[in-house]
Amino acid sequence: MKRLVGKKALITGAARGIGYAFAQRYIAEGAEVAIGDINITRARKAAAALGSKAFAVEMDVTSQSSIDTAVEAVIGALGQIDILINNAAIFSAAPISEITRADYDRVFAINVAGALFTMQAVARHMIERGIKGKIINMASQAGRRGEALVAVYCASKAAIISLTQSAGLNLIEHGINVNAIAPGVVDGEHWDGVDAFFAKYENKPLGQKKREVGASVPFGRMGTAADLTGMAVFLASADADYIVAQTYNVDGGNWMS
Repeated sequence: MKRLVGKKALITGAARGIGYAFAQRYIAEGAEVAIGDINITRARKAAAALGSKAFAVEMDVTSQSSIDTAVEAVIGALGQIDILINNAAIFSAAPISEITRADYDRVFAINVAGALFTMQAVARHMIERGIKGKIINMASQAGRRGEALVAVYCASKAAIISLTQSAGLNLIEHGINVNAIAPGVVDGEHWDGVDAFFAKYENKPLGQKKREVGASVPFGRMGTAADLTGMAVFLASADADYIVAQTYNVDGGNWMS
């Protein structure tokens, strides 16, 4: 049985990777999905590949006007927004002695402020329409503990866990559930960049860090985008109506909390 029939979802950063996998699964579960992405060309290609239930919208989560325009465009195209997944994010790594203010500002502008103000815009719409909606934020196992070379990214994902708690407690008063997913190490093209960071700072050959982290996962391998979609469907469904302000680890056993 399809679990999201008739639901309208906005997923940020959905033109590829994890966001695209969420969109694909949501459509399979009966939802219509807006593919929000800063790269509108890529978003349109993704929407075309997903079929008539997908709609592309240009969205720069560092710009309030872009967020507001995108949300209005999605409402105009789909009628309303029942589900939001705050998926847009970037990764950064450097020793503490080499972190730049520009890098910090960029990571927090996308990963934290982008999620907060997109959540705010969608929540206002839900409250105005009386929609008992679902908001899902993408955290990370990196938000559960610090890492020597990943201070800024870890801090940004810890902020997402905290924002999820605060927003969840606030918005449930309006019947809006806010929860989060904390993936572990997820294979995909983004890991080429992550691996390159560690190759630089840990003096390792390209590919070695990826092999090491995959082997260290208790499940026996790195995760895939598809491994995360079940939780995304569950948290968007009626089965999660009584779940508020929680962050769920989907990480193959990497972190227990």
